[in-house]
Amino acid sequence: MNKYLLIADDNDGILDILSTYVTKEGFLPLIAHDGEEALKMFKEYKPLLMLLDVMMPKKDGFTVCKEIRETSTIPIIMVTAKGEDGDRIMGLDIGADDYIVKPFSPGEVMARIRAVLRRLDIPEGQREDIICHPGLKINISDYEVIIYEKPVSLTKKEFEILWLLASNPGKVFSRDNLLNSVWGYEYFGDARTVDTHIKRLRSKINISETFSWDIKTIWGVGYKFEVKNV
Repeated sequence: MNKYLLIADDNDGILDILSTYVTKEGFLPLIAHDGEEALKMFKEYKPLLMLLDVMMPKKDGFTVCKEIRETSTIPIIMVTAKGEDGDRIMGLDIGADDYIVKPFSPGEVMARIRAVLRRLDIPEGQREDIICHPGLKINISDYEVIIYEKPVSLTKKEFEILWLLASNPGKVFSRDNLLNSVWGYEYFGDARTVDTHIKRLRSKINISETFSWDIKTIWGVGYKFEVKNV
C-alpha cells in the first residue's frame, strides 16, 4: 500500500518537525525543498498526499498545485504563512483540499491529513462508484465525466461538486453546505468561491435546452441538480 506523503517547504525546521510526525503516524515522508523538486518527486513516487508550502523557490506552491491538477486528483494541503482570505480562496479554487496557516501545531496538521484521507477511504460496499442520468455518467473511481458519449475534463473540486449535486437530485445545497461537504471542514472564507466553481463547471459542461437535467441556481439560497420531466 502507498504510504508516501510528500512535504514541500523551504524551511528545514518545518520539514524536520512534519517528517517526524508523519513517520510516527506510519507514513513515509518525501522531502522537497522547492517547487521543481516537489513536482519531480510527485511524478516519481505518486504519493498518497501532499503538504505544499506556497512560498518556495523556483516554483511557488500555487503553480505546483495547478500543474498537478492537470493530471492528478491527489489530496493537496497548502501550508503557508499567508492567512489572507484571498490567498486561501485562491488555493481552494485551484484545487487544494485544505489550507493551513503558519504558525500551526503539528498535531493540527496530522488531524487535517487524517480527515482528508478518511474522505477517500470509503468501504467498497458502501460506495456507489457511478451515477447516471440521461446523457450523463459520473464515475468517481477514476474521476471521469461523460456527457452524451464525450468526456469532460473537470478539476477535482468541480467534479466533487457535480458528484454531490447529481447524487441528490432535487435537493437544494446552500453555498456553506457545498463548502463543508466538498472541502470537508468548516470553511470561514468567502462562500463566493462556490459561485466561481459552479460558473466554471457550467461552462465546461455547456448545458443546453436539450438536456433532461440542469444545475439550477436557487436565488438567495444556493444550487440544486434538477432532473426535468420529459
